[in-house]
Amino acid sequence: QVQLVESGGGLVQAGGSLRLSCAASGTGIRVISMGWYRQAPTKQRELVATINGGWGTNYADSVKGRFTISRDNAMKSVYLQMNSLKPEDTAVYYCTTRAYVGTAWDDYWGQGTQVTVSS
Repeated sequence: QVQLVESGGGLVQAGGSLRLSCAASGTGIRVISMGWYRQAPTKQRELVATINGGWGTNYADSVKGRFTISRDNAMKSVYLQMNSLKPEDTAVYYCTTRAYVGTAWDDYWGQGTQVTVSS
């Protein structure tokens, strides 16, 4: 199994910054990609950003130019630097990874961390 532990959420004023971190652990895992999704109250979960083993990145249009996703060389940790935060960025942010455990791959999710941006 794969465990994901997130940290770094909190309350910040509009225009401020936060940095989210996520660490993946588990026996025999090989991570294919890592990323962040978010879910605001009454809304569906949506992609924020992803990064793969080739350092390729993908961002939601709503966060381009403000958020930066990065990872460690071992592909066991992923980070999300969030700048110029807006009240509409308020959501629970979930870390996710697509990883092989043995010969089968699956998507795994963290418990989520709350980000609240006040106006």
